[in-house]
Amino acid sequence: MPTAARLFTALLVLAAALPATAAEYVAGKHYQVLDTPVRTATPEKIEVAEVFWYGCGHCFTFEPHLEQWAAGLGDDVVLTRSPAIWHPTMELHARAYYTAKALGVLDELHRALFDAMNLEKNRLASEDAIAEIFADHGVDADSFHQTFNSFGVNSAVRQADARQRSYQISGTPEMIVDGKYRITARMAGGHEGMLTVADHLIALEREKRAAAGGDSAAPEQ
Repeated sequence: MPTAARLFTALLVLAAALPATAAEYVAGKHYQVLDTPVRTATPEKIEVAEVFWYGCGHCFTFEPHLEQWAAGLGDDVVLTRSPAIWHPTMELHARAYYTAKALGVLDELHRALFDAMNLEKNRLASEDAIAEIFADHGVDADSFHQTFNSFGVNSAVRQADARQRSYQISGTPEMIVDGKYRITARMAGGHEGMLTVADHLIALEREKRAAAGGDSAAPEQ
């Protein structure tokens, strides 16, 4: 085979092995377009929702990458989290998330709950077991239990359950961009791929909003 032909063949093989560029991300292959868009909590911004579970090892390893990525988001993008709920124990963990949020201690407790389940192998299988984690971070027992069983937390848990059904979630972690696009590690080629696909979809939504005369054009750098 002539040298030029061998070089061309080698380039084709290399190109096939490389991950898709942003321009090559396509619906149905790298991400899913939801049949019915899900209402977002902040329609004036592009919302990126992570669906997670504290007991998920993949979520645990994904968390530092997600936090680093989120730190570089523009002012027109907001990251939210939505706990997955498939059985009663996961509902307890969703309650823990919303309790920490309601008490204003989510920044400290979010990582602590991840660590408890993934490093300390604490199953957090009861309200009292979760209360101990909160107590270790200065939350008194009465405040914890009242909030854990409050109307506000009950409502937040029900809404999270409804969201995950609308998102058509099949595992964790998964990401939903602007209530329209579902990203999984399998489709995106891994956790880093999820973030890259999310960047692509954020840019796509910016273009759509700018074309429609919205307020969420790409921010100045």
